[in-house]
Amino acid sequence: MRSRYSAYALGLIDYLLATWHPSTSPGELELSPVKWLGLEVRHAQSTGDAGVVEFVARYRADGRGVRLHEISRFVREEAQWFYIDGDIVAPD
Repeated sequence: MRSRYSAYALGLIDYLLATWHPSTSPGELELSPVKWLGLEVRHAQSTGDAGVVEFVARYRADGRGVRLHEISRFVREEAQWFYIDGDIVAPD
């Protein structure tokens, strides 16, 4: 998860696509011009080759602070973790 956050922050589209599972990958990706401010991993758990990560990422877009709270699913294939999908957690 941390490496994907860093890739978003640095605009590394090729890395993001390479770590996205082919079954759910969008194939191409365009990143919005935002300033990433930080990542908090709240929970991470793996069971065999499946993993779940709950995180909050903060960024600034159009001068406004935004919090992205997501629970993401990952799968490990041939020793590499791939992002499957995620559920956005609504603000309290």
